[in-house]
Amino acid sequence: MIELIDVSKSFTLHNQGGVVIPVMEGASLKAEPGECIALTGSSGAGKSTLMRVIYGNYLAASGQVLVGGVDVAKAEPRQILSLRRDTLGYVSQFLRVVPRVPTLDVVAEPLLAVGCDNEAARGKAAGLLERLNIRERLWTLSPTTFSGGEQQRVNIARGFAHDYPAMLLDEPTASLDAQNRETVLSLIEEAKHRGAAIVGIFHDLEARERVCDREVNVSDFTPGLAA
Repeated sequence: MIELIDVSKSFTLHNQGGVVIPVMEGASLKAEPGECIALTGSSGAGKSTLMRVIYGNYLAASGQVLVGGVDVAKAEPRQILSLRRDTLGYVSQFLRVVPRVPTLDVVAEPLLAVGCDNEAARGKAAGLLERLNIRERLWTLSPTTFSGGEQQRVNIARGFAHDYPAMLLDEPTASLDAQNRETVLSLIEEAKHRGAAIVGIFHDLEARERVCDREVNVSDFTPGLAA
């Protein structure tokens, strides 16, 4: 479902005479349906960069980035948008939403985007918000007014609303209390059980050991860090 084949990435510093900084070479991995892969490696090794390459926020310099058979490295923008709507979910550390949109609608939006009827979408959104302990009296408010921890839980609810066949998770249990951490781990296990392929960054060692099937050390793909 997610496969990288000999992927490289570099950044060009245009404000410093066009200096090219290589950040990744020969990156290869494969995540099968129902499998969760943890990206590991030292700080600055490129874990977040690799996630953004898979999601299409960063363009790979070479190689193939296959998600559900679509090569993200060569796809047109409309293909990337379609892939993100139907196939590839991304739970980042930060909630980015349109201001003044109610929380319930924020969480329901991915379901509405794939054609789910309004009542069913809002019902599933409500169930996720309940599981993640977002009080019902807050559902009509914009999550931009919430605390950081509440925003993180809304972001997780939104990310798990649609049953994406492939998912990217960026530290999904960071800063959560024990109860909500358990809920998130259960959501990941449920996603694996239904066949989602997951690639994630898990600094929480216990969480990584519980939900991840294997690890890929991104330092192996980093020029100057690879063994």
